[in-house]
Amino acid sequence: MLDLINISKTFNPNTINQKVALDGVSLHLDDGDFVTMIGSNGAGKSTLLNAIAGEWPVDSGRIIIDGNDVTGLSEHKRALWLGRVFQDPRLGTAATMQIIENLALAKRRGQKRGLKIGVTKAEKDEYREQLATLGLGLEDRLTEKVGLLSGGQRQALTLLMATLKKPKLLLLDEHTAALDPRTAQKVLTLSDQIVTENKLMTMMVTHNMKDAIRYGNRLIMMNAGHIILDIKGEEKQKLTVTDLMEQFVKTSGEELSDRALLS
Repeated sequence: MLDLINISKTFNPNTINQKVALDGVSLHLDDGDFVTMIGSNGAGKSTLLNAIAGEWPVDSGRIIIDGNDVTGLSEHKRALWLGRVFQDPRLGTAATMQIIENLALAKRRGQKRGLKIGVTKAEKDEYREQLATLGLGLEDRLTEKVGLLSGGQRQALTLLMATLKKPKLLLLDEHTAALDPRTAQKVLTLSDQIVTENKLMTMMVTHNMKDAIRYGNRLIMMNAGHIILDIKGEEKQKLTVTDLMEQFVKTSGEELSDRALLS
């Protein structure tokens, strides 16, 4: 379903600020894989998600989603296959538009726009039903402006919008990092529920080792633009935070300098 073949990306090449963000990364994900990604700051996690999403072109390598080579496609053309939730709850939604209008835009992702009625009655009923599954009471606030929602409500709505059309690949880029712990746990639980029920192939970047171990069927750790650990199955189920930190030191040959971020 997803193949990354020798992906490389260097920012500010041939300057004093040169930074190798991705260095020959190759990765294969099967349909239904839920991969958590972890690593220290600057390891290449978010850069890898940005490369897949098409925020900028890679220097070399190929990106294949569901059998389609999207390496040369622009970001908006890749939206046909992708759903994404960002770290900032303000991204991914239109603050001045109503909840129902935001959902209608998400429903039409990848489609050509026309002059037909914006939201049909059948769609309105569908959106109300989908919002009810979030357990936040948003189904009774369809005409409310999204900008009036709390960060957690807005992030939950963004998650629903990203999965409304069942994307081939869902990208969760530290999507709970800006939320308070209680709200973050609620959004994580919702994410796991939606991913599991819809069997969505998912990549979730996190700085929390416990969450990386708890969620998904596969765990990837990055360091200096490389994938240095790829753990799945029974091995992942038996992992502890201590095990993970020890494996990082053993595999990378480096000490963790930002334990606070990784704990």
